[in-house]
Amino acid sequence: MALKIIDKYAKSFVKCEELAALEPVAAQALKTVNARNGAGNDFLGWVDLPVNYDKEEFARIKVAAEKIKKSCDALVVIGIGGSYLGARAAIEFIKSPLYNSLKKDTPEIYFAGNNISTTALTELISILEGKDICVNVISKSGTTTEPAIAFRVFKAMLVEKYGKEGAKDRIFVTTDKARGTLKHFSDEAGYETFVVPDDVGGRYSVLTAVGLLPIAVAGIDIDAMMKGAQDARAAYTDEANADNDAIKYAVMRNALLGQGKCTEILVGYEPYMLMMSEWWKQLYGESEGKDNKGIFPASVCFSTDLHSLGQYIQEGQRNLFETVVNVKNTGAEFVIPDDEANVDGLNFISGKKLDYVNKTAMMATLIAHNDGGVPNLMLELEDRSAYSFGYLVYFFEIACAISGYMLGVNPFDQPGVEAYKKNMFALLGKPGYEDMKAELDKKIGK
Repeated sequence: MALKIIDKYAKSFVKCEELAALEPVAAQALKTVNARNGAGNDFLGWVDLPVNYDKEEFARIKVAAEKIKKSCDALVVIGIGGSYLGARAAIEFIKSPLYNSLKKDTPEIYFAGNNISTTALTELISILEGKDICVNVISKSGTTTEPAIAFRVFKAMLVEKYGKEGAKDRIFVTTDKARGTLKHFSDEAGYETFVVPDDVGGRYSVLTAVGLLPIAVAGIDIDAMMKGAQDARAAYTDEANADNDAIKYAVMRNALLGQGKCTEILVGYEPYMLMMSEWWKQLYGESEGKDNKGIFPASVCFSTDLHSLGQYIQEGQRNLFETVVNVKNTGAEFVIPDDEANVDGLNFISGKKLDYVNKTAMMATLIAHNDGGVPNLMLELEDRSAYSFGYLVYFFEIACAISGYMLGVNPFDQPGVEAYKKNMFALLGKPGYEDMKAELDKKIGK
């Protein structure tokens, strides 16, 4: 197995009978997922996705990726939330957070439409000056404010530089299969389109065209990624598997929540974990945070954050626990050199591999935080391969579904996301929101 959970650093914080009481609840939650008869069951397409995906579209994704590689210096991926986090997480985890700066035979990949920052947009436009570019816009409807603004800008840039016909061959759209503003516009314009499946929510969509096209452009083996997810599905949807780590994770999370541990910190010891943590935070935050329930998902990158948040984690409020992702084989080696003068006093680690020191820091921190009253779970992942990434993604997804059902919430909707959008539309003067705008103007003192 590509992944293994180690829970011995958390078990002392919960009683055996508490775990025993939750295990049948988790088992029933998995049955509910498999039976497709729970809340939000219309959005369970991701469960069988690794084995039941559109093979024709998968082949088209590979062809489009090769076309993009040959025709552009940079790909701009436009999307927000689940429409970009998974792809960016994969590229940084498997390749590097410095992907765009590395020597490579694949295009640079930039992400836009995930904020409303004037600075970020104008800086990206400046970076792209003089480069041949392609665009992959990802949006179910095409009307979400952040990506819609970005698409307006980059579509106009392409048309100005290549003309309408030339731009048509450089714009790739991932959207609804039949409905929505963006789908109709794309069909009329002649853009190649890929599908955001109706039964897969954004935060569960990284293994669909939403994530796979940008990932393939980066030169990552998407067949191996799907194989990792397939093997994880076989392991974690098996109701007869008495050693199901997805169930163990969900049980331990909910047991710790019962002890007042309402914040979970995902811990990585490598910068390539940063965007993976961002994807994980959306997955668990949107899935569990409703009905005044849920565990708050946070993240840190150690050892860097040990020099900032480490103090709080060690001695602050005892309302948190950590889940450490330990990648056993990072794919890189560096030996610490000797210094004859030994100015820094570190010659005792001369000749040791830097990763050995990093792993030692991990264990030292885990023990310190554990002794300080912080439960720690560890997820051991074999390596940074596309296979392992697919495996890890599926593990987190199925564990999230189980955990959400254990909490008694619908893990597949996100009604609270719409509140700010309605307020923003009203304040910006969108037609149909006049009454709401008047009420909001009073609240802000206009």
